[in-house]
Amino acid sequence: MRRKAQVPPSPLPQLAGIDPVRLRLPADPEGQWPDLGTYLADRYAGTRGAESMAHLLAAGRVLGPGGRVLGARDPYEPGGYLWFHRDMEPEPTVPFAVRVVHRDPHLLVVDKPHFLATTPRGSHITQTALARLREELDLPGLSPAHRLDRLTAGLVMFSIRPEDRGAYQLLFQRRQVRKEYEALAAHDPAAAFPRTVRSRIEKTRGVIAAVEVPGGEPNAESLVELVATRGDLARYRLTPHTGRTHQLRVHMNALGLPILGDPVYPRVTDPAPDDYRRPLQLLARVLEFTDPVTGTAHRFESDRALQAWTDRPGWEAGTASPA
Repeated sequence: MRRKAQVPPSPLPQLAGIDPVRLRLPADPEGQWPDLGTYLADRYAGTRGAESMAHLLAAGRVLGPGGRVLGARDPYEPGGYLWFHRDMEPEPTVPFAVRVVHRDPHLLVVDKPHFLATTPRGSHITQTALARLREELDLPGLSPAHRLDRLTAGLVMFSIRPEDRGAYQLLFQRRQVRKEYEALAAHDPAAAFPRTVRSRIEKTRGVIAAVEVPGGEPNAESLVELVATRGDLARYRLTPHTGRTHQLRVHMNALGLPILGDPVYPRVTDPAPDDYRRPLQLLARVLEFTDPVTGTAHRFESDRALQAWTDRPGWEAGTASPA
């Protein structure tokens, strides 16, 4: 059995909580790339990355093992590694704090605000819970055990040590974490609850909205319970038994009860990225599980309150801000 090649340590530290990009050069038996610059120009041809990589090479910002600065005319080394930090575009600061709920040597549980992504993706890089927490808590090895939508507030788990990451992620893959959400939507006196919603949900990469496929084999299941009413507004407890993208939002919309503040369901709108006036009224309220590392039985609960329930007149007018 062939032994897996050991990856050299990164010569670059994290930058604003973001790991450097690590790139392995493919084998080149025919010698079609005479130098590193030619390979990178081919790899990123037709994208903005081509100009960016040329700039990084010229600026001495591409490093090889041991911190050796690599240039465009350096020879191509089949199977070699290189590291670099991409130039990061300025991001609007999400002006809400991440609250630490629990921390021990292995596990970090936080209460994430609305509008803050869990991990870097797309245009949200440094303004994410992961990047912020790595910086604020000096935890460079921090990694997410699962993800929560950027627009959803509530509890998120992170592994503190890289060697524990797989164990915590496996909890979610095996559905061994009980998750409970709270949502605000219209009150329909004619609707009967509790109700279990099952459907097939599919999400196409690059398309913002997930869709239900009529007649398809169900791959998503949610329990919806009515908790309280206040006039034409209701508070619902949502318990997902699967973890499809946007599952709870899709299922509430399918019931004719779209979650308040949802910019995607029932129709896609385009609020400005720094418009914080109408947060999605969905909260990851409870996480309950047995710790796979310590064996401790945990139950964590968010202490956030959804704005439309506590301050509905101001929220409806578009003036309230998420906690």
